Amino acid sequence: MSLRIVVCAKYVPDAIGDPHFTENLTVDRDDVDGLLSELDEYAVEQALRIKEAADAEITVVTVGPKDAEEALRKALSMGADQAIHIEDDDLHGTDVMGTSLVLAKAVQRAGYDLVVCGMASTDGTMGVLPAILAERLGVPQVTLLSEVSVEGGAVKGRRDGDAASEQLQASLPAVVSVTDQSGEARYPSFKGIMAAKKKPVTSWDLSDLGIDAEEVGLEGAWTTVESAAERPARTVGTIVKDEGGGGRQLAAFLAKRKFV
Repeated sequence: MSLRIVVCAKYVPDAIGDPHFTENLTVDRDDVDGLLSELDEYAVEQALRIKEAADAEITVVTVGPKDAEEALRKALSMGADQAIHIEDDDLHGTDVMGTSLVLAKAVQRAGYDLVVCGMASTDGTMGVLPAILAERLGVPQVTLLSEVSVEGGAVKGRRDGDAASEQLQASLPAVVSVTDQSGEARYPSFKGIMAAKKKPVTSWDLSDLGIDAEEVGLEGAWTTVESAAERPARTVGTIVKDEGGGGRQLAAFLAKRKFV
């Protein structure tokens, strides 16, 4: 039987865009372009490398609005086999706790041996979803791996810290997250892009997963944004003219701001 790998992928606002907030202080997704989170591309890449070394099938799952299918198509063009898009109006404003619930239900319904996540999302940057997801699934977690492989019914990997590297492993089924040091994500080939158009994308909503609307969205969120303000416009910088005392002026400028 093929190893069943599920990759959790997030559709995020483009970092070079200029996002704005709605009245309820959520990001206006219609106001900015989106894309597959760069950190989740590493998760797709590692899943593909595992598949190249063993008989495996890769399913990519995302939770998001209609346009989130673009993130799935990117993953499919990289080489994933199929995708699941969880879309429901009641998901608007869902935080990491609600998202982890939805993903856990989706992963269980899809069937899995290994769940692969990025180390964090490029918009929320919380980095806790893999651990919460593992807790909800009741399986081991091996997070922040820079190297990962599957053999003998276990997932193995290396976690690099500031002072040392650890070799870790967990029996399957399990959840892992990989860092941006795990290996450069491949670019989709033209053949891959064309093939992705024919690969299946299944759509589920909350009712398909047996989740009540009150458990997700703004109503079910554990966190609340109380206020938000636009970034202030850049001001004219300080110009230091060197007429013999430029060095002292520069040192004083840096010291005042506690840079030195």
